[in-house]
Amino acid sequence: MEAPPRAQYVRVILTELNRLTSHQLWLGTHALDIGAITPLFYTFRDREEILKIFEKYCGARLTTHAFRIGGLQYETYSGFEQEVKNFLNFFRPKIDEYEELLTTNRIWVERTKKVGVISGADCIALGVTGPVLRASGVKWDLRKAQPYSVYSKFDFEIPTGQNGDTYDRYLVRMAEMRQSVRIIEQAVEAIPEGPIMAKVPKVIKPPVGEIYHSIEAPKGELGYFIVSDGSTQPYRVRVRPPSFVNLQALDVMCRGAMVADVVAVIGTLDIVLGEVDR
Repeated sequence: MEAPPRAQYVRVILTELNRLTSHQLWLGTHALDIGAITPLFYTFRDREEILKIFEKYCGARLTTHAFRIGGLQYETYSGFEQEVKNFLNFFRPKIDEYEELLTTNRIWVERTKKVGVISGADCIALGVTGPVLRASGVKWDLRKAQPYSVYSKFDFEIPTGQNGDTYDRYLVRMAEMRQSVRIIEQAVEAIPEGPIMAKVPKVIKPPVGEIYHSIEAPKGELGYFIVSDGSTQPYRVRVRPPSFVNLQALDVMCRGAMVADVVAVIGTLDIVLGEVDR
């Protein structure tokens, strides 16, 4: 069931806004773990503006629930596109503020450069994806490598690092925020008119078979493996979470490091323990 073009564009806007909120939360808490307090206040202040858009759109700030099979549950509210544009104009210079606080900060550089180094080959062997993989020099992003939705229509770059250390993983995420702004700008300008939902039967019975599909989530590859026996309920569902897989790299990244560096290394993996436990 193909989602209508309008739904696909709105989906891209929402998912890229979500990528921004994820990277902002990571940056604020990661900096706090290492000892920098100010970035937490900056990122949470700016992140709040995205959460307001989410809440106004679907009634939820964190547990958003807009996507449906065949499109979206809700049409955009009046003024949605303009509010997104206003946020982008507000947020673009904020990324520069984050970098002014940290990128050349002597303490930040000493705590992150040459710390938690992992090679691209090790990342691939361990199944690591997302910013951690790209910071090790591997140019792999599912939005480009296996385009889904309407990502193939947008012009954006895949930021990569060279050293595979904690500092490079920070730089890659900062660059990714700029690329997300770039994607959202293009999507807002090109949203087509039309329905937001395809014609979907009330009862869905997929044919017998299996499928795996993944997306480029903020933390890495988020995939779902589904097996159908032809009934209305899946025979089996398996989630491939980026946090659980990326955490396997912690051992390699911490070998030979100081105990105090473990805080910086695990923070740069950007894991969610609830996702790991699942």
